Amino acid sequence: MIQLKQLLPLLLFGCVAWGQQTQDNSDYIEFNDRKNVVHGVYLGLTTYYGEMRGKSTYLGGLKVAYVANRQFEVGFSGVFLYSEQDNPRTLNEDLIGAYGGIHLEPILFSKSTVNLSFPLLIGAGGVGYLANNFDDPVDDPNEDDIDAVFVAEPGVSLLFNISRYLQLEAGVKYRFSSRLELEDSPLRNINGFSGGIGLKVGVFNMGRNRYKKHLNNGL
Repeated sequence: MIQLKQLLPLLLFGCVAWGQQTQDNSDYIEFNDRKNVVHGVYLGLTTYYGEMRGKSTYLGGLKVAYVANRQFEVGFSGVFLYSEQDNPRTLNEDLIGAYGGIHLEPILFSKSTVNLSFPLLIGAGGVGYLANNFDDPVDDPNEDDIDAVFVAEPGVSLLFNISRYLQLEAGVKYRFSSRLELEDSPLRNINGFSGGIGLKVGVFNMGRNRYKKHLNNGL
């Protein structure tokens, strides 16, 4: 009887401590962070094909962007352009250019496996005929003919979410440019459609998987 009286306070203390711990745990609710605001960053590579004045045109791109809540991208994009263009003054009929600028891309259906997006590039660069070997004995035969150009390139793309770290894209774009002033060249701008595919590698959900929120603050 004496031993039972000695154990009774210890049992009561243990029950009170267990009850307090249970109450503390019940004051929190667990959320899945991926259903809330998430952030991401990625490096993207693209390859596109199009035409200018009926000539084949090839484009390669590189972009770095931040993704806000899987609904909007903002970053920088650069594009290299090569086109088989004719110039009556040159033996080399290759037009080469590069341009870059800000990349903006709103995304629809971001929680689905396949998303619809509307990328836009706004920037500037240079386009011209390099080391043309001009067929003119008066001019320098190795003279480069290059002009600055401003570019706006809107498009529409399908985004395929392969994993948290990998995304594929396929789409079409239309390129608008300012007027070119290339000597004796019939090309007045680099406007034109192009279509292609791309690969994005990065982390599209950098949030923790789960977190706890106190019920008194959420109710």
